[in-house]
Amino acid sequence: MSNTARRENSAAEIPVRKVRLSRLEPNIERRADGAILMTCRDELDAFPEKITERLEHWAKAAPDRVFMAERDERGGWRKVTYAETLSLARSYGEALVSRNLSAERPLVILSGNGVDHQMLSLGALYAGIAYAPISPAYSLISTDFGKLRDIFKLLTPGLVFVADGAPFEKAIETVVPADLEVVVAKNPLKRRKTTSLSDLARTAPTSAIDDAHRKVGPDTIAKFLFTSGSTGVPKGVINTQRMLCSNQVMLRSSLQYFQDEPPVVLDWAPWHHTAGGNHDVYLVLYNGGTFYVDEGKPAPGAIELTVRNLRDVAPTWYFTVPKGYEALIPFLRADRELRENFFSKLKVLWFAGAALSQPVFDAMKDLAVETCGERIPFLTGLGSTETAPMALGRMWDSDYSTNMGLPAPGIVLKLVPTQGKLEARLKGPNITPGYWRQPELTAKAFDEEGFYRLGDALKFEDANEPRKGLLFDGRLTEDFKLSTGTWVSVGPLRTQIINRFQPYMRDVVLAGENENDVTALGIPDMPGIRALHPELDKNLSDAEVLGAEIVRAKVGERLAALQRESTGSSNRLARILLMAEPPSMDAGEMTDKGSINQRAVLGRRADLVKELYSNPPSPRVIVAEGK
Repeated sequence: MSNTARRENSAAEIPVRKVRLSRLEPNIERRADGAILMTCRDELDAFPEKITERLEHWAKAAPDRVFMAERDERGGWRKVTYAETLSLARSYGEALVSRNLSAERPLVILSGNGVDHQMLSLGALYAGIAYAPISPAYSLISTDFGKLRDIFKLLTPGLVFVADGAPFEKAIETVVPADLEVVVAKNPLKRRKTTSLSDLARTAPTSAIDDAHRKVGPDTIAKFLFTSGSTGVPKGVINTQRMLCSNQVMLRSSLQYFQDEPPVVLDWAPWHHTAGGNHDVYLVLYNGGTFYVDEGKPAPGAIELTVRNLRDVAPTWYFTVPKGYEALIPFLRADRELRENFFSKLKVLWFAGAALSQPVFDAMKDLAVETCGERIPFLTGLGSTETAPMALGRMWDSDYSTNMGLPAPGIVLKLVPTQGKLEARLKGPNITPGYWRQPELTAKAFDEEGFYRLGDALKFEDANEPRKGLLFDGRLTEDFKLSTGTWVSVGPLRTQIINRFQPYMRDVVLAGENENDVTALGIPDMPGIRALHPELDKNLSDAEVLGAEIVRAKVGERLAALQRESTGSSNRLARILLMAEPPSMDAGEMTDKGSINQRAVLGRRADLVKELYSNPPSPRVIVAEGK
């Protein structure tokens, strides 16, 4: 019996925690040209015209329930109820209306997640004024503020907000026009006039905000969300009220237990991304739940803050990216009390944003069983900034972390044969009308039938039983051909390599277009490497550590093992070079959420790619036997 079969038999004996979920049963139409259309048998329920209708509902139905909370400077929780949230939204909305803001002159928020950020943004939504949350990395990490300049040029903002003026002062002085109003919650800027957020909060609502709110409808632009911009100038994705509201009904009808109990969420996902700012925040608002802002994140020195918060908060739904689960697992394993609190009320684990390694997927499920004697569904979905984001969802447990599920109610998924794969394209009320002030990009994003080109490839887990769901099959723009004409599917191979080389590498960039063999530029996990080999001199530079014989030997062992598993040239890795210089966000090699742009890295580091294929190989290149 295989390990998978043994695991399935063992899992079948363990009870699943009771949670009401939709199975998302599919309808399928196969066209003569090979395209496949998929829809959900359940129709999409009616949805409100604007997301703030749900704020008004809960402010009346549960006025004293906490909507959002965050740690204050003393370490306690600053809490804002639904009634207080609506009051603030009306005051902020009035202040924004009086400044004649609009989609043409939107509110821009430079700082990250926080109660003040959310209250002000809800004021904009209430007033029908578009706003744009911008990655703080463009102000705080970037050295040239290039992406921030591009965004300001595209948006022509009417107002800028930062929660704390001090860390953003340089970026504001460099990019923000001197005559543009800047609002701060604390630490006013030293060298230019600012407005205090507390002044906006004291604005008395008048008939102006009521009139503005009545005019908000499904086509009103709610926000602009920016994609990573890793291929050039960031794209401003238009998010309408229809997109936000329909997407939440898709989510609510899939995760049906949200209808039974208001969700309790502890979440760090950035609000300038669709997963954090749309999916996570609005699932709480729409269903009358409570959102605890997690100031931690999945990184050394920051995951500890998440752990601290999880000692206070027992979530009913938990989301993080794969790296977040990987960072959390050691703490859960080491602390029984933490595990028991974490799993005590949890109904669903959710991941998105990147491929989840199978060992991490299995470890989280095993920890749940060990702690509470039940399997907790570990679910996911697929979408993009342009889909608000949910399009597909897996509402059942699976042994495959790459299973993305099936179309949500209201979605039409078209699978088009492309490059030997099935390219995913989408229609639905949650799809963006396009990119702000970028008509050429908008035209390229949709096919002749008006389907949005997602750019991802999917394949059936079981072609004979489509209801088992669709597996993620990579990004089509990353795939390439070897000199033999053989296609290399980058996504699945990349995941396989990352799994094999843990904890030495956190990511990998594959090369080999028009070459005989697949090779790779490895992005090393330096803390993992140094922790694994404490005998290495702590004063060695990263480059010296990567060149150490013990590290090269261990990586070589993993490369040899991967070679033995390969079945052909398309999944056989011949050589690898570990890069000492990390990917650059300013150069477009890495997004602010840490994902890697394969094409940008290959282009900027063409000399390293050349080195990979040089004969004889350079000392930095680790070569599989015979290659």
